[in-house]
Amino acid sequence: MYRSETCGELRIADVGREVKLAGWVQRVRKMGGMTFVDLRDRYGLTQLVFNVENDAALTEAANHLGREWVVQVTGKVAERTSKNPNMPTGDIEIIVDSLRVLNASEVPPFTIEDDTDGGDDLRMRFRYLDLRRNAVRKNLELRHRMTMEVRRYLDSKGFLEIETPMLVGSTPEGARDFVVPSRMNPGQFYALPQSPQTLKQLLMVSGMDRYFQIVKCFRDEDLRADRQPEFTQIDCEMSFVEQEDVISTFEGMAKHLFKELRGVELTEPFLRMSWAYAMKYYGSDKPDLRFDMRFVELMDVLKGHGFSVFDNAQYIGGICAKGAAGYTRKQLDALTEYVKRPQIGAKGMVYARVEADGTVKSSVDKFYSQETLQELRKAMNAEPGDLILILSGDDTMKTRKQLCELRLEMGRQLGLRDKNKFACLWVVDFPMFEWSEEEGRLMAMHHPFTHPKDEDIPLLDTDPAAVRADAYDMVVNGVEVGGGSIRIHDSALQAKMFEILGFTPEKAQEQFGFLMNAFKYGAPPHGGLAYGLDRWVSLFAGLDSIRDCIAFPKNNSGRDVMLDAPAALDDKQLDELNLKIDIRESEKH
Repeated sequence: MYRSETCGELRIADVGREVKLAGWVQRVRKMGGMTFVDLRDRYGLTQLVFNVENDAALTEAANHLGREWVVQVTGKVAERTSKNPNMPTGDIEIIVDSLRVLNASEVPPFTIEDDTDGGDDLRMRFRYLDLRRNAVRKNLELRHRMTMEVRRYLDSKGFLEIETPMLVGSTPEGARDFVVPSRMNPGQFYALPQSPQTLKQLLMVSGMDRYFQIVKCFRDEDLRADRQPEFTQIDCEMSFVEQEDVISTFEGMAKHLFKELRGVELTEPFLRMSWAYAMKYYGSDKPDLRFDMRFVELMDVLKGHGFSVFDNAQYIGGICAKGAAGYTRKQLDALTEYVKRPQIGAKGMVYARVEADGTVKSSVDKFYSQETLQELRKAMNAEPGDLILILSGDDTMKTRKQLCELRLEMGRQLGLRDKNKFACLWVVDFPMFEWSEEEGRLMAMHHPFTHPKDEDIPLLDTDPAAVRADAYDMVVNGVEVGGGSIRIHDSALQAKMFEILGFTPEKAQEQFGFLMNAFKYGAPPHGGLAYGLDRWVSLFAGLDSIRDCIAFPKNNSGRDVMLDAPAALDDKQLDELNLKIDIRESEKH
């Protein structure tokens, strides 16, 4: 055996035992005739002691060890004279009597420490070294525990784990597909699944009743902190259910994960909020409810007083930052520049302070009397010491989204977005469709298999844009951690949906005929949900990005800089696939 124990398990009760350890050299410290080596493995850190008085040659060998060398030692467990209360093994050390170098190491390109000196690009290139760091390893351990708890919970609820194919047909609705050429079928392509959506519906038609899968999904889309080209879903589907059944089951799973993985017991039902309410008062379909700061519409208060920016606006809205009246002019100017950034797009910001005596001082005082400013204070429910921030614009939805960004930034600056506090809710009653300027037609807001609310089905013929969906998203701390819907299980209704989305009957049959045909053979009512595993782990780990809870992630350009992928194929491979590459001039680098 290379080891009898790991580097994280020895304690004071083991003093006097002969042990064998193996791992990586974290650091070497020389103190007179003694050399101390910290030996690390996945399980922890143990201090080794070499004494020149006991064995000069062995101590000399220890002096030549370098960082990240792989070694094996034998020795006796002893009680430390200078204990380290910050280490689980800090009460003991190993008096080494033999040392074997298993593999020398070059000096690593960055320190393998919690606070490393390696930048993101460097750590991504040497990801196998980055994974040795405690912070990253703990994220993967959390991910493992989460998948085990997910399986345990769903198994207890009668779900079957069933795998679905990775090579499927391409579907044009939604994000772009990653496509895979077929050598045996020249000129034809598979797609990597964006979701097992239709396949899990077919499993319901098959009578499987309750399905789940922890599954890789792929979307060829621009990346953000919460997106990667390949990601992992906890994908679930249930038969003979209505919306309330699905929500109840997966709210239960969320509470189970919070309790088992974070030690947080959530006893109250999660808040329900309609999509329309969320957009009106928070400017987002995933509002962060760890803090209040709801929008207040101010058209009646501020319009018609000679300030042309407001007089010409289609929407004027404000938020009240409690206790923030002490913001300096420099801070307020910085906030104004923040909302004017291209990715937010506001033209400016108006502010008003409620002074200690109750008067209101505003950046547009010359246009408004104190009487009107008091109306503003009342509308905003502002107290002395509060700061009112106001945005306006000629597009209501766009301005609300800008106000949402301002609200989130103020929440961050005021310390209201505590990562150890959790605010969970369901957003429900989404619109069935949204208008696409690019396509010039209605698109499915979720996907074309979502069931409309029963009471809105007649509107499919008269006003489809007003139809609401039996769809629901779970939101935690402003992050959409999962979403789903009740599905259409009637082939006639599914055909109607495709018609509204601009599919000809022939096109619908070509792409989704397998599903509509299956519905003709006794499809049960069914619905489901998919949780984002990467998002859940990053939420529980307190991360700002999902990247550090994925073993081998892509960078912001969708590249794996460690494997140098994607990469060009050689001519022989292209010939076998019957492919010829002709890169447009605009795409050449």
